[in-house]
Amino acid sequence: MEQFPGVTKAVKKDNSIYYRASITYRGKHISLGSFKSPKEATKAYECAGRILNCPEYTPEHMEPSKQLPFEKQVVLMNFRDHNLYISHPIYLRKHYFDYYYSKQICLKFDIDDLFYYSSHKIMKRGNHLFVADYGMQVNILNRYGIMSFAVPGRDYEFINGDSLDFRRHNLNIINRYRGVRREKVGNTYRYRTKILVNGSMNVGIYDTEDQAAIAYNKAIDILKKKGVQINYTPNYLEGLSPAVYAGIYTDVSISKNILNYTVS
Repeated sequence: MEQFPGVTKAVKKDNSIYYRASITYRGKHISLGSFKSPKEATKAYECAGRILNCPEYTPEHMEPSKQLPFEKQVVLMNFRDHNLYISHPIYLRKHYFDYYYSKQICLKFDIDDLFYYSSHKIMKRGNHLFVADYGMQVNILNRYGIMSFAVPGRDYEFINGDSLDFRRHNLNIINRYRGVRREKVGNTYRYRTKILVNGSMNVGIYDTEDQAAIAYNKAIDILKKKGVQINYTPNYLEGLSPAVYAGIYTDVSISKNILNYTVS
């Protein structure tokens, strides 16, 4: 198809015809998508050519195009500027990168996360951003130690106020465990543990977050032995050896309300 550069005619299984657009840049053959007509495919090819040959096109100033989605435009710009082809809409910056979920939603990540997000597509459902990982939908907050039940402003905060900036220096995790809340007492912080049993019950107040989290686990064990049928999820403390965990578990005190609880 000489009159339509970069366009190839193709046939579907039902014998209907469509047109593929592609472009070659720095020796790499790049697919631009499939289209109903050769003219639409040509427009995509021409748009890609302008982006690849015009540095003034940046993610902040993307060319409006019905034929070439913004994700593909970002991919081309990143390849043009950094000679690194990534199939997801990632644009490298100095010491970090942008991930364009959409033109309006741009997330920031540390460069250490590049390998992960270059192979995991970010999706959105409601206000939740997630990736598909081993067949499961994983909230991206979980990757940074923020639990799915966490409440912004109470359990974690974005230091610079930008809730799309996931660089680790911008994340302050206040409460990372179930049932545990940090409280300021004078000039220091202590950790209060509560558990739900016919309402919220106090488990205790502790000097460290680990003690408070393990106290929650211990309260679960006590309540189950007393016949409570609630399906609790215990806290997982990464980095503690079994011996250290056992020592804290043995020594940590539990409220008498939990110790004396009876199932009615």
